[in-house]
Amino acid sequence: MADRSKTLTTGFGMPVDNDLNSVTAGPKGPVLVQDVHLIEKLAHFDRERIPERVVHAKGAGAHGWFEVTRDVTAYTRAKFLSKVGKKTDVFVRFSTVGGERGSADSERDPRGFAVKFYTEEGNYDMVGNNTPVFFIRDPLKFPDFIHTQKRNPASNLKDPDMFWDFLSLTPESIHQVTILFSDRGTPRSYRNMNGYSSHTYMWYNAKGEHSWIKYHFKTEQGIENFAGPEAERMRGVDPDVATRDLHAAIAAGKHPAWRVEVQIMTPEQAKTYRFDPFDITKVWPHADFPPVAIGRMVLDRNPENYFAEVEQAAFSPGNFVLGIGPSPDKMLQGRLFSYHDTHRHRLGPNYHLLPINAPKAAPMASYQRDGAMRFDGNGGGGPNYWPNSFGAPAPDPAYAVPSIEVSGTAARHAITLGDVDFVQAGALFRKVMTDTDREHIVANIVGNLKGAQRRLQLRQTALFYKADAEYGGRVAMGLGLDVNEVKKLAAMSQEDRVKATAA
Repeated sequence: MADRSKTLTTGFGMPVDNDLNSVTAGPKGPVLVQDVHLIEKLAHFDRERIPERVVHAKGAGAHGWFEVTRDVTAYTRAKFLSKVGKKTDVFVRFSTVGGERGSADSERDPRGFAVKFYTEEGNYDMVGNNTPVFFIRDPLKFPDFIHTQKRNPASNLKDPDMFWDFLSLTPESIHQVTILFSDRGTPRSYRNMNGYSSHTYMWYNAKGEHSWIKYHFKTEQGIENFAGPEAERMRGVDPDVATRDLHAAIAAGKHPAWRVEVQIMTPEQAKTYRFDPFDITKVWPHADFPPVAIGRMVLDRNPENYFAEVEQAAFSPGNFVLGIGPSPDKMLQGRLFSYHDTHRHRLGPNYHLLPINAPKAAPMASYQRDGAMRFDGNGGGGPNYWPNSFGAPAPDPAYAVPSIEVSGTAARHAITLGDVDFVQAGALFRKVMTDTDREHIVANIVGNLKGAQRRLQLRQTALFYKADAEYGGRVAMGLGLDVNEVKKLAAMSQEDRVKATAA
């Protein structure tokens, strides 16, 4: 008898005698329903596609490790950061944000940058992007924002009116829009871009003292971006350019690496800082809070199976370990719920048991039971409730996150910052960008914004003008708008500007 390990079987282990011909009534059929192998094969095929991610649908991933290079025990008690030289396994998924799974890697879009640390205290996820800021600062706006990045409900086409209508009505987006329409909006590869937590997080030490931090992952390969026309051409030449590049580089032994840095702010500094340090539309200026290198991340192993390891990978900013916790950042607070919830919808209530998501170096001990795809022992015969007196797992107060003060009235508070939202976008255009960068961003914006209605062009260009007069003026001229009209709109309040450009 042949080696059973080489014999094709059904999903339940029954050897298959023939995988080319269905069981039929005679050579010409019909097919008989008793062909359980055929029925199982078709039924599984019908269900092979799990729901696509609403955002970050297309991505690539790789395995690797993180090594601590600086003593940070004064700030955090996280064991995976407990000593210089300590290494922790990681899995990283890169992605585009707004497009579908079949979209091109070179689309103008932020890029997801998610890192899963398999620590001895459980999994810790750093779920960020390749930009240090975001378009909005309140999670209530998030579904609406994403809808405008998708397809028009009537035409099923990308719609510049939807896109620019929302952004021009949301002035806080100006900083991220400025980054997106620079060449940083079209990275050449996943290896040649930085990653950022964007959000602020809490680190706390063994004494219970806490600090606020932001993560930066700085590529050691150097920053490389496509210019707009080059990115557009690449969509047709190789829509999978970044996916292919990452896999090929690792396969060739060219393992990409990132220097991991943090910015650190004390609670006292946060209380008196000149803007809200938990506002994700703002960066912390490096002059005030210099980034400090704490580690290095290297990716050195490609997935063996894309679906099992990349498509089923599930990251959440709510996956913390002792020594790391959340901040009052409103967008982060919304994501703490939404990410776990979308994984439960997409992968099922037991998605945390999938090998790519399960902790490797720490046990799981919860009272969660049952549910679809529960493929471990389901807790055996032990208690499924707490409190109990049978010696089952118990909560440990030593793992409590330090308390922080909160106060205020429970209400839907509107954040009105006047012109503060425009300061960093203007500084980015004036002080950070080169002449070539400024030329490219104007061309990129004009090329996209020209497809929107004129009233939307005026309203959005006024926001660029508020950030910087040259910035707005050059976009206005590129669109054939009257610069004086744009200047007049820029001087108005947002409410009056909206009225002046109403449909």
